[in-house]
Amino acid sequence: MPLPDLLKKIENNEARMGVIGLGYVGLPVACLFAEAGYDVIGIDIRKDRIDQINAGVSPIKGKEPGLADLLSRVVDSKKLRASIQYNDLSDRDVIIISVETPVDETRTPRYEALKAALRSLALVMKPGALIIVESTVAPGSINEIVEPILSESGGKKVSQDFFLGYCPERVMPGRLIANLQQMSRVVGGDTPETAEIMVNLYRKIVHADLDPVDCVTAELVKTVENAYRDVQIAFVNEVALICESVGGDVWKVRELVNKSPGRHMLLPGAGVGGHCIPKDPWLLAYGVKDKPVPLRVIPAARGVNDFMPRHMADLVGQALQAAGKEIAGARVLVMGYAYLEDSDDTRNSPSETLAQSLLEMGAEVIIHDPFVTGYQGDIINKASGCDAVVVMVRHREYQQLDLRGLKSALKLPILVDGRGVYQPQKVYEAGLDYWGVGLSKQT
Repeated sequence: MPLPDLLKKIENNEARMGVIGLGYVGLPVACLFAEAGYDVIGIDIRKDRIDQINAGVSPIKGKEPGLADLLSRVVDSKKLRASIQYNDLSDRDVIIISVETPVDETRTPRYEALKAALRSLALVMKPGALIIVESTVAPGSINEIVEPILSESGGKKVSQDFFLGYCPERVMPGRLIANLQQMSRVVGGDTPETAEIMVNLYRKIVHADLDPVDCVTAELVKTVENAYRDVQIAFVNEVALICESVGGDVWKVRELVNKSPGRHMLLPGAGVGGHCIPKDPWLLAYGVKDKPVPLRVIPAARGVNDFMPRHMADLVGQALQAAGKEIAGARVLVMGYAYLEDSDDTRNSPSETLAQSLLEMGAEVIIHDPFVTGYQGDIINKASGCDAVVVMVRHREYQQLDLRGLKSALKLPILVDGRGVYQPQKVYEAGLDYWGVGLSKQT
């Protein structure tokens, strides 16, 4: 299909759309385009997820404003249906790919899901289809990996038999719909004409700037913005470690530093989780793996942030030792297993690293999270008989916790706060001994 014809179908809401990957990004994207009036088919490899979606039930738990109702509406209106069969994409004019692109222990991108999706799609995509990747990839991946697979597997030529674009997502669990609608997007195309077509498409659901660029620029923008944030977080976490050592209060230091123009220290914490920030800096670095570019800041920042959950385990050990209890044999309650407040998303959860560190130190670990299956339940009951509790996530339930009730359940009154959830004075008033990231016991 020539691009002008595709543009006309997009403008008239007649373009038939497909979305591959119905997770935290793909599902809300599919729902929003369906609500905008497009006929949408979603593809996923998980049969249980497909069944839930076709029943109008969101598989994404946690507090996700608007998503459940939106999904129910578009399924009822028959604008969205889910399938496990790639053949259902054979009549689609626009196909968006949103699958996970993790990195392994060697910091190498694992594109298995992306490559599998591309190979399956190449066999069924119609002539003139527009393929858009939203998954985060290393700079150069669209040209070096995505385009060759689509061309070679399907026997088609890019910009002639099909069109290719890259429009990385900017979303966070808990704000999926709001982020998709209100956050600006970089829109990369295989040609400027393709990028402009994509702008017209995304304008149907995005109420913010849409900047047309080439694919490499879009890849760089996505990985750079998350690497930038990772570096910022690493800085304040390192300052928190300094404050603990010299008798400072990182929260007060941050407050006063931020009064200086042009300064904006972020919040310190017990580690960085999620699918994006722990991974995207390595994707950015991977883009120059064969080039003479010395990388110092990005690896250093990753090292600091990866260290923070282990530091939390050390804080628990210090708190117990101060109370005359060795960590070996101690029973520790970890509050929060998702990486983000009021979410069920456990990808790269710092709590997983913390729990493993505590186990290696000989502690017994109890985990509570109100949103994660297997860790739910009454938190006071879980705290019963524990020697310490460590707070890893700012869940609203934890912010509203009865601290006196918590104290009465614990064997030792020790609370270690990795997110600045509580004011130390209120913790002390409840009869608990407070230990917090970035706070020295000298203060």
